[in-house]
Amino acid sequence: MMHTAVGWHVELEFQEDDQHTRAAAMVRLPDGTEVRGHGRASRHHTDSNQPRVGEEIAGARALDEIARKLLGKAHDEIDQASGRTSHPIHM
Repeated sequence: MMHTAVGWHVELEFQEDDQHTRAAAMVRLPDGTEVRGHGRASRHHTDSNQPRVGEEIAGARALDEIARKLLGKAHDEIDQASGRTSHPIHM
């Protein structure tokens, strides 16, 4: 059996103010396809200012959107190749 190493390029960017964090994520697949996702996080006024926590939440939400898009893309490709309807397993 032959093993092949494949890499995906992932980028995350954040925009923040005192109360909100927005994340934009992009994954570039080996064929050049780019899949993008966005996430947001808001800090309650009584919470301490912890920018990293906002980044983790907003980043996770952006990556979750990408994960769902990739699942849909994969199942579309399965359906096209097989001629039947596949059913994604949702996270």
